[in-house]
Amino acid sequence: MPAIPDLWRPESVYLNTASYGLPPAPAWEALQAALGDWHGGRTSWEPWLEPLEAARREFATMVGARPQDVAVGASVSGLVGLIAASLPRGTRVVAPDIEFTSLVFPFLVQDGFDVAFVPLARLAEAIDAATDVVVLSAVQSASGEVAPLEAVAAAARHHGALTVVDATQACGWLPLDATRVDALVCHAYKWLMSPRGTAFLALREELAARLVPHQAGWFAGGDVLADYYGPPLRLAATARRFDGSPAWFSWIGTAPALEVVNRIGVPVIHAHDVRLANRFRAGLGLEPSDSAIVSADVPGAQGRLERAGVIAAARAGRLRASFHAYTTDADVDAALEALT
Repeated sequence: MPAIPDLWRPESVYLNTASYGLPPAPAWEALQAALGDWHGGRTSWEPWLEPLEAARREFATMVGARPQDVAVGASVSGLVGLIAASLPRGTRVVAPDIEFTSLVFPFLVQDGFDVAFVPLARLAEAIDAATDVVVLSAVQSASGEVAPLEAVAAAARHHGALTVVDATQACGWLPLDATRVDALVCHAYKWLMSPRGTAFLALREELAARLVPHQAGWFAGGDVLADYYGPPLRLAATARRFDGSPAWFSWIGTAPALEVVNRIGVPVIHAHDVRLANRFRAGLGLEPSDSAIVSADVPGAQGRLERAGVIAAARAGRLRASFHAYTTDADVDAALEALT
C-alpha cells in the first residue's frame, strides 16, 4: 500500500479530527503567504478566487461529481437550507433519530413540514410512498457509525424520494459517490483538513432545477468579475448560481488540502484510518469496525488523555477518538497507555 507522505507536524497526540482536522503543509504555507500579501497590501483580491475554483474541481473529483454540479458555501446548514426552503408545505422528511442539528434544523424550521425520526438501522425500511426527502449523515458524528447509504438510497429511489447526505464526517477518509444520491453536502474543516468556512454541495441536475437560489449575490452571477451592479437577474447556468460569497483566505487553505487528499487517494487514507481505529478498539477490548471514529464508554477517559497530552473529544457522554492521515501507530499506543 502506498505510504502517506509526512506533511503534518502535530505537537500532540491528536485524535480529534472529527472535531477539526490539521492542515497539511501545502495548505498552511499557502494560507500564510496569502495572509502576508493581505497584510502588506501586495495584491488585489481577484487572484484569491482561483483557489476556490481549484477546490471545487478537487472536491468533484473526490466524490465522482462534475465541477458544474458543485456549489460552494460557508456551512452545511446554509447549503442544506437552500434545499429545504425550496420544498413545498406538506413535505415529509425522514431522518435518523440521533442526527447532527445542522442537517435537520433547516427542515424542522420550515412551516408545514412533517419530519419523522427513526433509528439509523431502520431508516431504509422507514421510507415509503409518503416520504419526500430522506436526510442522513454518511458517518454519524456522535457514534462514528457508517450509514447504510446504498440501502437508503435504493429505498428512496424506489419510492421517488430525495436523498440528502451530509458527508462532513466522511469526505476525506470514506470513498463516496455523489451520483448515488440527490444532494451531498460537506464542510471541509474536519477530514478535509481545511480552514473553517468552506463547504460543498454536489447536486443532481434534476434537483438543482427545482431549487431557488435564495442567497443569490454577486458571486452567483454569470460573470463574477463583471456583473456587479443592477438588473436584470443574470445568474450562472451551473450549480454556481447557488454559491455564497466566499471567505477568500479559507478557500486559499482549502484547495491545497484537497489536492493532498486526492494525491494520496481516499482509499489509501481509508485503509490507514480504519486500521488505526481498529488497533485502538482492540486495545480497549472492542470488536473491529468499519469506521475511522471510535466511540467508547471509558470512565474518566477525557481527563486521563488530557494529562497524557492526547487530544480527543467527548460526545453523547462517551469518549470519541478519531484517526486520520497524520495519526501513527505510536499515537494509538500512547492513547491506550493513558487509558489502560
